[in-house]
Amino acid sequence: MSDNSFVYVTYIRTTPEKLWQALTDPDFNRQFFLCSHQESDWKVGSSWKLVFPDGRVADSGEILEIDPPKRLVIKWRNEWMPEVKEDGYTRCTFTIEPDGELMKLAVIHEADGPHRLIPNVSKGWPLVLASLKSLLETGKGFERPPSKG
Repeated sequence: MSDNSFVYVTYIRTTPEKLWQALTDPDFNRQFFLCSHQESDWKVGSSWKLVFPDGRVADSGEILEIDPPKRLVIKWRNEWMPEVKEDGYTRCTFTIEPDGELMKLAVIHEADGPHRLIPNVSKGWPLVLASLKSLLETGKGFERPPSKG
């Protein structure tokens, strides 16, 4: 990880279609995305947002590329931390590749230069993606951890 990129790769015992559905269906999202969900019509140029359980918009952006069930690229900006929002947009790329009976999921979250969102996502993505793996392999994702402080 650097100031402008974060990469995470995991292997999940599932099908590409099921993994794609988990990544793009709001009901699936709520089960692994710590109760948050994504909203979009999943077409190039469409708006995209990640919504907290209380209805506040956590992040927003646009669908830049979509090739179900292989690749998704989102233009992504944080909406709830003013100092991070100031830094502008990042890109988040999801790629799904079959590897035998497993699916290799790679998530690359990057910015064109140093960006305050990258250190934040480097803490969040591992938990979210571990929850996704758990959901698809065991039927249960993680619940939102209690707030600290």
